[in-house]
Amino acid sequence: MLLIGFAGGLRRSEIVGLDLGREQTPNGRGWVEVLDKGMVVTLRGKTGWREVEIGRGSSDATCPVVALKTWLQLARIGHGPLFRRVTGSGTKVGVERLNDREVARLVKRAAMAAGVRGNLSEGERGMKFSGHSLRAGLASSAEVDERYVQKQLGHASAEMTRRYQRRRDRFRVNLTKAAGL
Repeated sequence: MLLIGFAGGLRRSEIVGLDLGREQTPNGRGWVEVLDKGMVVTLRGKTGWREVEIGRGSSDATCPVVALKTWLQLARIGHGPLFRRVTGSGTKVGVERLNDREVARLVKRAAMAAGVRGNLSEGERGMKFSGHSLRAGLASSAEVDERYVQKQLGHASAEMTRRYQRRRDRFRVNLTKAAGL
């Protein structure tokens, strides 16, 4: 779930609103389609439908497509909501859609367990991470032209995309050097 949310730059409501296929549930907000080179996530947003392409990762350990296929197999999901509550010490997968607040909790737990921003106190670290961290993390770490990040996040303006880019390298494109100075 975190890999798909990060790689797609998805909102937490978009993540939990996904179904396995088109129009499988009345409360679904989109669906996924796995292809050879990656997956296409189709989402219903405020301004209509949009597609987000998520390519395969460089290794199976970090590939969102492999993670999704593994989840579907282990959870025995063939229809309906993609992401559901796991209970019984991780042995049972429910049928109901996961709540979007669970995405935020999972992001916090994963960041804490990984020791991200270990220089901060636990309380400070807990306040720094949320479901929104997936979108902002992608926007900040993607080493590509800003217009591609803007398209992935579904922003109407480049200015909105820049708000998501934390610690962006302002001098990644150095026009001074490019001009030969």
